[in-house]
Amino acid sequence: MTMITGEQIPLFRLMTLLSGLRLEGQGIKVSKGRSCLTIVKKEFGWSGSRHKIIGLLLEEISRRERCLNQTT
Repeated sequence: MTMITGEQIPLFRLMTLLSGLRLEGQGIKVSKGRSCLTIVKKEFGWSGSRHKIIGLLLEEISRRERCLNQTT
């Protein structure tokens, strides 16, 4: 079992949102509230299609992973 600690939680949240975006693209509703697409667009101020947002989110996750790996 892997434990997620303080600095990793925001990165794990983004990975979870990415998974949710992919599921929503296949027609699966992830939550009763706002969609993952809406959450990501509002949080980062991005606009565009689901495909474009997934690409931007992948870049952001990669950037944060590099920063996290440099500090450890």
